[in-house]
Amino acid sequence: MGLAIFDLDNTLLGGDSDHAWGEFLIARQLVDADLHSARNDEFYRQYTEGRLDIHDYVRFTLGPVLGFTLNELSELHQQFMAEFVRPMILPRATALIEGHKAKGDYCLIMSATNCFITGPIAAELGVHDLLATDLVIQGNHYTGDISGVPCFQEGKVIRLQQWLELRNEQYSIGDSTFYSDSANDLPLLEAVAVPVAVDPDDRLAEHARQNDWEVLSLREP
Repeated sequence: MGLAIFDLDNTLLGGDSDHAWGEFLIARQLVDADLHSARNDEFYRQYTEGRLDIHDYVRFTLGPVLGFTLNELSELHQQFMAEFVRPMILPRATALIEGHKAKGDYCLIMSATNCFITGPIAAELGVHDLLATDLVIQGNHYTGDISGVPCFQEGKVIRLQQWLELRNEQYSIGDSTFYSDSANDLPLLEAVAVPVAVDPDDRLAEHARQNDWEVLSLREP
């Protein structure tokens, strides 16, 4: 069995679930539409440019719903899945996952997006496990703070190493395949045996060209 690792947003999804969550909050009138949209777009620009402060972004993402209980958030997420996430799921992405599973590979999603947003999406996609940015819970509410190492940039390598250690090195980074769209994931892409640039951003596309990496599209017919 091999280890197949997948980024989520703009890789397996034809969009960004974190950004879409902000659009969902606007649609539900839980935030001021103009202010939230402007800040959401600015955070997304920072992400694409590789300069995002993920702690600030998580606080922004969860801030409007910190008064909701975990059960209330679960119900809200079901609406988010139906209206925003499922339309972003790419048929070729699900086929890619199923192809790895058919070969006996262990399929793992690694996402910088927080575990509240990504958990139900990973379950929908049918992967074996998920590593995402974990959140602090107090009582029955999220606090808006990150727990442990964010699953972002170099943090993805750290989180994967921790995950492997818990499994007694059943797999290894050096024998893994990683699919991603973003130059933010270069630390892990450079660590795995098989890096695959999926519908890559400009910085990753150039890096993939220079290093003769495979480039794949899950969006083209």
